[in-house]
Amino acid sequence: MPKLGIEDLDLKGKKVLVRVDFNVPIDDNLNITDDIRIRESLPTIKYILSNGGKAILVSHLGRPDGKVVEKLRMAPVAKRLEELLGKKIFYVKGCIGEEVKKTISLMKDGDCVLLENVRFYKEEEENDLNFAKSLAQLADIYVNDAFGTAHRAHASTVGVTKYVPKSVAGYLMLKEIKYLGDVLANPKRPFLAILGGAKISSKIDLIKNLLEKVDMLIIGPAMAYTFFLARGIEVGKSLVEKDKVLVAKEIFKRAIDKNVPLMLPIDHIVAKSKSEDSESKLVTRVGIPSDWEAVDIGPKTVEKYSHAIKKAKTILWNGPLGVFEIKKFSEGTFAIAKLVAESDAVTIVGGGDSASAIQQSGYADKIAHISTGGGASLEFMEGKELPGISALTNK
Repeated sequence: MPKLGIEDLDLKGKKVLVRVDFNVPIDDNLNITDDIRIRESLPTIKYILSNGGKAILVSHLGRPDGKVVEKLRMAPVAKRLEELLGKKIFYVKGCIGEEVKKTISLMKDGDCVLLENVRFYKEEEENDLNFAKSLAQLADIYVNDAFGTAHRAHASTVGVTKYVPKSVAGYLMLKEIKYLGDVLANPKRPFLAILGGAKISSKIDLIKNLLEKVDMLIIGPAMAYTFFLARGIEVGKSLVEKDKVLVAKEIFKRAIDKNVPLMLPIDHIVAKSKSEDSESKLVTRVGIPSDWEAVDIGPKTVEKYSHAIKKAKTILWNGPLGVFEIKKFSEGTFAIAKLVAESDAVTIVGGGDSASAIQQSGYADKIAHISTGGGASLEFMEGKELPGISALTNK
């Protein structure tokens, strides 16, 4: 069911509670090292402010587990947001209570307030309805623009919607729903999925759901080595899940039944250990030596995958294709990033490590959509209903 969007309501003079996802990495000196999530929220915030609304922003940061953790306060976020918006941000050290109410009562149309880390309150993750009601009483309208938390039924994502007249999606939420929804419901064909990452166990539901929809499927490291094991191929010390070999066999069978080519690496960069100074070499045969572990795909695999990428009209990529965090083992992932970015396909990259990999590759600006949600995008693509989206008001 289509959800109400931010443009469907008159915001002038209204207090608008906006759930944003400002869960950004912060170093020991309290400097934000990647502000992409803040920048992705700007269209929604700017729309509210330019249309005479009063924006009350609420987000979590890190995992404080219901306690106040000084290094997880939202002050650095308020400072960065102020720089990006070019206007004063009123930061208040709380989410509910008299100080918060007083600050909001003094707001003028076009003002913006950032509340404290909502996970300082244990009631947030418990979806406590009294806490949710207290949040809702701060505002006239609720906007959820935090796709990255849409798979969590928390007070600020679900509970609050029970106590406001209208709950709508912000621009980022609408964009995520559109791209991920369209690619699953009505992709341009051929439709190629590229799945990497460490564990098959975290992608079983995704693989099964995609096998009903895709025309081609690439399985990259480290998941691929569990599939190798299922075929009786040596994997050395490579990361595998021995308890998922039967699942891998079932997926092989399902791919054959669906007539979906399932492509695995045909050469590998192997190393003695996952470190920059480790000895490494290219293995051009299928089997991996017993005392080595595969850490990246080789050039023949890149060439093999390139044929599928060039054919595709829709590409969904979730999970890096090697230990890309280590520079010498990042070449395969970045080669695939270049091919995907330069393809003629509609390109969608899942959140989490996939988003980090594409950003580091330098090709992020050539991707149609990079999801801001790791777990949320995964569950959406698995076909699961996300509580943070379900709770929004239907059109």
